[in-house]
Amino acid sequence: MYRQKGKLKTSSGGVMRVILNQEEIPKKWFNIVPYLPEPLPPPLDPKTGKPVGPESLLAIFPEPIVEQEVTEQEWINIPEEVLKVYSLWRPTPLNRAENLEKFLGTPAKIFYKYEGVSPPGSHKPNTAVAQAYFNKISGIKRLTTETGAGQWGSSLAFATQFFGLECEVYMVRASYKQKPYRRILMEIWKAKVIASPSLETEAGKKFLEEDPEHPGSLGIAISEAIERALQSRDTKYALGSVLNHVLLHQTIIGLEAEIQMQKLGLYPDYVVGCVGGGSNFAGLAFPFLKRKITGEKPHTEFWAVEPEACPTLTKGEYRYDFGDTVGLTPLIKMYTLGADFVPPPIHAGGLRYHGDAPLLCLLYHHGFIKAKAYSQREVFSAGTLFARTEGIVPAPESTHAIKKVLDIALECKERREEKIILFNLSGHGYFDLSAYDAYLKGELF
Repeated sequence: MYRQKGKLKTSSGGVMRVILNQEEIPKKWFNIVPYLPEPLPPPLDPKTGKPVGPESLLAIFPEPIVEQEVTEQEWINIPEEVLKVYSLWRPTPLNRAENLEKFLGTPAKIFYKYEGVSPPGSHKPNTAVAQAYFNKISGIKRLTTETGAGQWGSSLAFATQFFGLECEVYMVRASYKQKPYRRILMEIWKAKVIASPSLETEAGKKFLEEDPEHPGSLGIAISEAIERALQSRDTKYALGSVLNHVLLHQTIIGLEAEIQMQKLGLYPDYVVGCVGGGSNFAGLAFPFLKRKITGEKPHTEFWAVEPEACPTLTKGEYRYDFGDTVGLTPLIKMYTLGADFVPPPIHAGGLRYHGDAPLLCLLYHHGFIKAKAYSQREVFSAGTLFARTEGIVPAPESTHAIKKVLDIALECKERREEKIILFNLSGHGYFDLSAYDAYLKGELF
């Protein structure tokens, strides 16, 4: 292999990897709001049913975050302090899965944006670093949050180290038991990690009284983290997905991918990502979706992939619902399985949320995005094949995207179509080997 103009090539000339220089890290985040086909339905006060203003969010978020949540500006500057931390791992590589292509015998070209190179091993630090910074400059001392599989919790713990903040993480009990190494990673970065539901909050006590062995859910963990944030003026809450500002921060993924695809002279026919709350999918897809919405590139298909155990887009209702289980948040319009939904304790903990990002849901509702759900066995089979051909063990969440990529690639084989497939490999699975062990033993449902 040899390097040429930022690309890593094989001796036969086929591009295997596109690596940007640090000067090419995007300096602005992209906001898709100006391109929506209709205005985003406003959050509602559950007591009055009337729209709530930005001031209602200030109880749990700092002012700069609230401003980003409601802004209609297309481009938002990334602060230098955030870019400095980003440079520890960004830009991330765009890899071609040529070995997988050969195994499948497909004429399609498969590319993936690999976010697992970040220190916590996933895409989540893209927003964690930004949120930690904006809280720091707002005088906040402590952040509370929830986490499912632990990718978000470990990312926030990592980010707070750079800005001198305390971090308190409510980890869904099922994942707390399944993924001890994620907990240890958070504790290395000085976070306090609590299994949720817990005895630390009134919300947690309520669910433990009903079931002392309650497996927990992201909705419950969110309730606990928000309750804690509301108890102290120097404490705020940080959310790892769903809200507009989170998706905004993640667009650095797609913006880099655009540059990398341009260097290859290619444009994706398919853009694929797994969806729990929607942040990694939106982060890759939104910069490309802009061109579909405007009609510049109408042919590209966007696939949001979720677990059959928590099929929010494919089986949920598009309506107003609480973002948490107890009902501490405003009502937001999204595809939802119900705020009281408790999913089975599947290994893809980051995809066990009862709703999805309102921005993502609106675009799905208007047909700009398609959705597909798969079983645990199907996605771990896909993830294992990817590991055996490409060498990287993908996070359980990312295996959902890989399964859809395999299906598309085989369809291209049947139709003899040389399509371009782009997906987000949102994290590695090296803290999730127990899940792969269960798959290899035939224990997954």
